[in-house]
Amino acid sequence: MAEQGFSQIKESISIDGKDFSFFNLTALNDSRYDKLPFSIRVLLESAVRNCDGFQVKRADVDNILGWEENQAKSVEIPFKPSRVILQDFTGVPAVVDFAAMRDAVKRLEGDPNKINPVCPVDLVIDHSIQVDVARSVDALEKNQELEFERNKERFVFLKWGAKALQNMMIVPPGSGIVHQVNLEYLAKVVFDSGNILYPDSLVGTDSHTTMINGLGVVGWGVGGIEAEAVMLGQAISMVLPQVVGYKLTGVVNPLVTSTDVVLTITKNLRQIGVVGKFVEFFGSGVEHLSIADRATISNMCPEYGATIGFFPVDGKSLEYLRQTGRHDDKIQQIEKYLNAVHMFRNYGDPSQDPVFSQIVELDLSTIVSCCSGPKRPHDKVAVTDMKTDFQACLNNKVGFKGFAIPSDRQSVKAPIVFDNQEYLLSHGSVVIAAITSCTNTSNPSVMLGAGLLAKKAVEAGLSVNPYIKTSLSPGSGVVTYYLRESGVTPFLQKLGFDIVGYGCMTCIGNSGPLPEAVSEAIEKNDLVACGVLSGNRNFEGRIHPLTRANYLASPPLVIAYALAGTVLIDFETQALGTNSEGKDVFLRDIWPTREEIQEVEKQFVVPAMFTDVYSRITAGNKRWNALEAPSDILYPWDSKSTYIKSPPFFETMTKELPTQTGLKDACVLLNLGDSVTTDHISPAGSIARNSSAARYLATRGLTPRQFNSYGSRRGNDAVMTRGTFANIRLVNKFVSKAGPRTVYLPNGEEMDIFDAAERYRSEGQQVIVLAGKDYGSGSSRDWAAKGPWMLGIKAVIAESYERIHRSNLVGMGIIPFQYLPGQTAESLGLTGKERFSVDLPGDISAGQVMTVQLNDGRTFDVCCRFDTDVELAYFRHGGILNYMIRQML
Repeated sequence: MAEQGFSQIKESISIDGKDFSFFNLTALNDSRYDKLPFSIRVLLESAVRNCDGFQVKRADVDNILGWEENQAKSVEIPFKPSRVILQDFTGVPAVVDFAAMRDAVKRLEGDPNKINPVCPVDLVIDHSIQVDVARSVDALEKNQELEFERNKERFVFLKWGAKALQNMMIVPPGSGIVHQVNLEYLAKVVFDSGNILYPDSLVGTDSHTTMINGLGVVGWGVGGIEAEAVMLGQAISMVLPQVVGYKLTGVVNPLVTSTDVVLTITKNLRQIGVVGKFVEFFGSGVEHLSIADRATISNMCPEYGATIGFFPVDGKSLEYLRQTGRHDDKIQQIEKYLNAVHMFRNYGDPSQDPVFSQIVELDLSTIVSCCSGPKRPHDKVAVTDMKTDFQACLNNKVGFKGFAIPSDRQSVKAPIVFDNQEYLLSHGSVVIAAITSCTNTSNPSVMLGAGLLAKKAVEAGLSVNPYIKTSLSPGSGVVTYYLRESGVTPFLQKLGFDIVGYGCMTCIGNSGPLPEAVSEAIEKNDLVACGVLSGNRNFEGRIHPLTRANYLASPPLVIAYALAGTVLIDFETQALGTNSEGKDVFLRDIWPTREEIQEVEKQFVVPAMFTDVYSRITAGNKRWNALEAPSDILYPWDSKSTYIKSPPFFETMTKELPTQTGLKDACVLLNLGDSVTTDHISPAGSIARNSSAARYLATRGLTPRQFNSYGSRRGNDAVMTRGTFANIRLVNKFVSKAGPRTVYLPNGEEMDIFDAAERYRSEGQQVIVLAGKDYGSGSSRDWAAKGPWMLGIKAVIAESYERIHRSNLVGMGIIPFQYLPGQTAESLGLTGKERFSVDLPGDISAGQVMTVQLNDGRTFDVCCRFDTDVELAYFRHGGILNYMIRQML
């Protein structure tokens, strides 16, 4: 137990008359401690507290203390987070797996009651609501009604999970976005468990779990598979990370928003390269950022590629806790404990600055208003350059910054009739404008800024064209509260920004349908139509299939581009419209100042709002409370369900270890390029009517109206397998047109990817995937690994991997091979039509280099990306969950 490891530094502390104990890291009397980055101190505390000589050893503690020396040596360490957080799209498959594991344990003559989370688990239902109805005061009610109609089975199943599984709390639908709820309510900052104090830390099944780093809580996104292992009491095995110190100086310009800051930092860090590293912010400039500002920066950590983007706790953190209604005694506990263990930060005191692997500096005063797009979140474009940049994108060859529109088609105008009035659509027309995503809706300054801009726009006589799908989906009820109390809600509604729901919505692709006239005009004229959203992702095909260009922007800019109706505008020289006197109205005329915003925020964003909203958060609503869930220990699977299905992961599992083999004459199922995201691999948007998944659902008697989204059906492997690689923007080198198609190599026939995989499977043929750089970037999705496993994919050979996705592949028993530095499929002359063989040695080691043998006699070497001994153990068991079941038995 932990006491056997470091009981000598376990001390008592009295706070407000109550006694607690804690592991006093300063009592290690090691001069290296105060040099450690604050984020590494959290890892160290976890190792000390959980040191049991088995999962966590004294050598692990020594390795973390020796971070400065060990950071670049790929040293493996364990980390046991304090808790796990889930959203419903990833939460449902996690609960499905727990239910299936219980069945497997019973079949193998074990006790299914042992399959329970051993740490606190919060599951927030935020991904299932869609923008079906917009621009209506009834939009919220109608969208929630449709949400329950579509997702009743899932919701009943989650209710069963909350009853049957210990330590799990469900936050019902309609409450908010998981990361914003975590920031405003769930985060403890310091845990008090059995009167032992220790830092709050977590992993979550969404890559934007990092948002909580802005409050000083270490946490990051992992795959659902890895999160389930943590829920079962396993430590995360990780490589001791390098820590990039990001020094902020100066003060943000009064006309610049926190969104502009994060988009600038995202581009900067992408250029530097921080994948697999921690980023820790420091410097005097941090003091000028609110916790909401910091959380916005931390939220987009996956977009700049780091594991975390950490702001240690300081005085502003405590102010935020007070503002959000946390109790004074808890805040006192946090301050006293963190000071005792030297984890409380004074950003104005350079003597507290730790040692970093590398230091990068940004002067906040140099940041300008900007957007990012049209296809990637780190492709920043200054607002002053948007018009010329988009025009260049029309000309450029197809790529991240290009659409290759012929010059004679660039000025095409497409007339549409909407509400009995004619409008013209063209390249650059804005058809979706969404204030969405916890990235920005958690920040009162940009939300109130949008509200004040809307007020000034309406007062100036400006309006938004009615065919533009405008929406406002806050991350919590608190946002609605202060927008209403500050008096800006009617003006937002006047411009079409009605509240459509509480959840991720447009940011994750739940944008709903466009007006039919708009869709027809875009498709018929091959228009590059635009979405503008205050989200964190804009990868191809994510926001809407018909918006080929999507730009991330602050909430005020979302409204500005909605008013303009196009991104082909120079706000400096072109007016948004005219007022009642016929005078031009420019964006600068209606843009609110920082002082205006701060005055309104100070008056209307108060603790009572947070207390009121969150006092009711687990109570649910009438629809949720009316759902009746089974009470059995084992879930009673319904074979007719198209939402919830027992997965085949454990059907053939035995108590004994299986024999793991390498590759033998494997065919390439897909030959892919760079930046293939989890959106490409495992789409979360609508199920296309001509897809394999749609055909399956049709055979089960469903109509297209009932298909719902891929994300909502993650609890059904039959749907998700058919949806794997089903993105219409997937570029497979085997076929001439983007889409979910491939070539069955034995006869050269082109077919759906699922059908090809099934044919290979029926013939006992192994298949692999070839890919380029950053394979699996984007949101952490367990089905981006489960789906390939279900397709029979044995291995992936890529130039590089996104951290979470590589971990998920290992968790499913798929081998992640990586080309050696400087080598690519092209440099090796690979066409993808070869057959691939690799012998796996019985004593395989982490990071081992192996030889690939091609059927034409050529060979090349690859690195086998099992990065730790624990990952090797998972692979030998056939996956992490199989490993856990055998441990239970």
